[in-house]
Amino acid sequence: MKLMRAALAVLLLPCLAQAVEPISLGLAAFGAVSALTGLLSSHRLYCYFRDCCGHGRVLNTTALQVDFDRKLFGQHLVKKVVLKAVTGFLRNPNPKKPLTLSLHGWTGTGKNLVSRIIAENIYKGGLKSPYVHQFVSTLHFPHILDIDKYQDQLQDWIRGNVSTCESSIFIFDEMDKMHPGLIDAIKPFLDYYEQLDGISYRQAIFIFLSNAGAERITQIALDFWRSGKQREELQLKDLDPVVSMSVFNNKNSGFWHSSLIDKNLIDYFVPFLPLEYRHVKMCVAAELHARGYILDPEIITRVAEEMTYFPKTEKIYSDKGCKTVSAKLDFYL
Repeated sequence: MKLMRAALAVLLLPCLAQAVEPISLGLAAFGAVSALTGLLSSHRLYCYFRDCCGHGRVLNTTALQVDFDRKLFGQHLVKKVVLKAVTGFLRNPNPKKPLTLSLHGWTGTGKNLVSRIIAENIYKGGLKSPYVHQFVSTLHFPHILDIDKYQDQLQDWIRGNVSTCESSIFIFDEMDKMHPGLIDAIKPFLDYYEQLDGISYRQAIFIFLSNAGAERITQIALDFWRSGKQREELQLKDLDPVVSMSVFNNKNSGFWHSSLIDKNLIDYFVPFLPLEYRHVKMCVAAELHARGYILDPEIITRVAEEMTYFPKTEKIYSDKGCKTVSAKLDFYL
């Protein structure tokens, strides 16, 4: 706003020339140009338009909450835990370790969406920001025989990017498909070290995405439903220890006997509940809105009814969450 006022003042100077004395006009011009120059040279102004390392530590909590409310459905625990974890971490000028979140649940329940929302609320470029780094296990680390090479490359990549920007964000997808040795290669960067080789990692954020633990999460949610309780009654304490132990003892989780869990280096295990029919309808409505279409109740119902649900008897939960909503919506549009 200040920049716009200063720029407007400069643009209006010629129009005022005939009505203002030369000396007054000169002072006005000097003041306007000085203000504009000062603003343009301001680091804060530059970071208003461009991504700057650490600029996102001033987080708009309300904007993050609004994003979750508009885009994420059926995940009351996720909203509560992630909002508090991220805002609390960014408000702390001297955290003792990096923030480490491990997101668990079935495909299509919102894990990638949440990581994207976090990135977008910290850096303007979101996932495309030079300070946000994504890794997909099957894409970036496909060959088990090359695990030693991957370990060195991954450590070099983390070290190099944090040395450039200490507030870097690292997102690891398909953690359940990652070799345990590769996961443990990340451990030094998540620990309570003040510095490693002269570099501090305490301002960084690590986000792990995994399907591991989804079975236990679904079973607990289903038990709640069968006992007549609302899913919103589920609390983190009902799921957190179960998920962490399930992942730790699962040989196919990627976290099997991992030192990240054993040493309590993961700050939050965030459970994503399976999505019900009503949540799928919300996803369809949100996708229609995002594309600029009128919310047609008939289309919303048709798309939601095309999804398949489980268990076979009750058919409560969508087996793909909201993952295929966009593709199915294309058929009707």
